[in-house]
Amino acid sequence: MEATAGSSGIEALNSLEPSSIAELISGEHPQIIATILVHLERDRAAGVLSLLSERLRNDVVIRVATFGGVQPSALHDLTDTFNSVLSGQGAKRSKLGGVRTAAEMLNAMSSQQETSVLSSLQELDADLAQRIKDDMFTFDNLSELDRESIQLILREVQDASWALALKGADDTLINHILANMPKRAGDLLQEDMEAQGPVRISVIESERKKILAVARRLADKGEIILGGNGKDEYV
Repeated sequence: MEATAGSSGIEALNSLEPSSIAELISGEHPQIIATILVHLERDRAAGVLSLLSERLRNDVVIRVATFGGVQPSALHDLTDTFNSVLSGQGAKRSKLGGVRTAAEMLNAMSSQQETSVLSSLQELDADLAQRIKDDMFTFDNLSELDRESIQLILREVQDASWALALKGADDTLINHILANMPKRAGDLLQEDMEAQGPVRISVIESERKKILAVARRLADKGEIILGGNGKDEYV
């Protein structure tokens, strides 16, 4: 961790590529790694997680999901700079980590890694795994959104992106998207999908994540409710 000494803590880490961060922290204790990751931007944290060994990754995700804050005195292996960032911010720290943070990190990982982590968590702590799943919102969950929410997302996403993202998707989701588009636009989208040749899975996942990012942005603005986030909104 000496490589970050003298720089500005979290800001310095967030300026590094995930590969550089992973190289710096992969030898640290899993709890320290989890502590660092909850302070990083979610996409960057997910990138770091994806570069850790499967065993370490699973351990760290559990620690992120159960993170309840940590005293700076317990972080003796971190740089003085990073300790100073954490020092005196107990109220803020209490909001970091937890099930929602773990879910957000998994949402930003590849489907294969996401499935692997959840499978391992299921074996270790079925209740925790279910709580994380409940807080995740996946591409398939778009089929559960109401007409107004889907149409808001459709306005923000280009048809070319949908054509790629829906390749190989469940028929229920495809039909839900098409049903909420003008007939002409839906017909053109179907034609584009049928005309596509083989598409790399990485390209499909990239487009899906872009669409999910739009959905989450709209949810953050209060314009739509995603997944289980609105289960207790009405009585």
